[in-house]
Amino acid sequence: MSFLNFKDKTFLVFGVANRKSVAYAVAKTLEQEGATVIYSVRSEQRKEQLGSKLLKDREIYICDFENQDQIDALAKDLQDKGITLSGFVHSVAFANYSEGLKPFHQTVRKDFLQAVDISCYSLIALTDALKPVLTENASIVTISISTTRMASENYGYMGPVKAALDSTVAFLNKSLSEDSKIRVNAVGASLLKTSASAGIPNYVNSYLFAEKVIPRKESLKTDEAANTAVFLLSERASGIVAQTVIVDAGMSINYFDRDIINKVME
Repeated sequence: MSFLNFKDKTFLVFGVANRKSVAYAVAKTLEQEGATVIYSVRSEQRKEQLGSKLLKDREIYICDFENQDQIDALAKDLQDKGITLSGFVHSVAFANYSEGLKPFHQTVRKDFLQAVDISCYSLIALTDALKPVLTENASIVTISISTTRMASENYGYMGPVKAALDSTVAFLNKSLSEDSKIRVNAVGASLLKTSASAGIPNYVNSYLFAEKVIPRKESLKTDEAANTAVFLLSERASGIVAQTVIVDAGMSINYFDRDIINKVME
């Protein structure tokens, strides 16, 4: 038996957009470790795009989180096929700056509520819908951020949305514990080079700054965040419950790096 023991286990992965996605890195590693991976994407267009190359010959479902009927249909189809999941990965975040980037106190209500619905509430809805096909000790992992207390202007209202996601992890564990041993955890990743992050205004500058702050002077790699998620999905992480595991390559200990201070003071 391998250390992670993924043989004969099936996982559902939400959020693959391309080969740079955290979700794809998680899924790839799961498959390498012997697990069966089922994929779910938001649209028919994305399914066709991924199914032709990156996820060729993989089972891909379509599930738009803003549509409860699609969430329910996904769960029913899995149940009808007799598929049992050892866990799932929720690697989904969405922000629509419909009126451009604004100061936080001017956040547009509909944009904020849509972001909460897709990025946070979807984890609750999916957990509820998929619970009948989850094993008693299944593991659920969502992708969060390394800190929700750093008020980065360009990340805007997604900071509070991710804070809600982290809190949701705790409350899901409490309610699930009534009749199962299902675990829910989050990976709190620092800045990554993904297609999704590229859409955040001025993200490149923040990413380059983070690279300077990280003690090793090298950015966090997508695989490093993904590997943590894979571990949390495994039975080896059975003692880790309701946690946001920070994966930031030490960035949080080094904001006052003397070289950066000297450059600023110049």
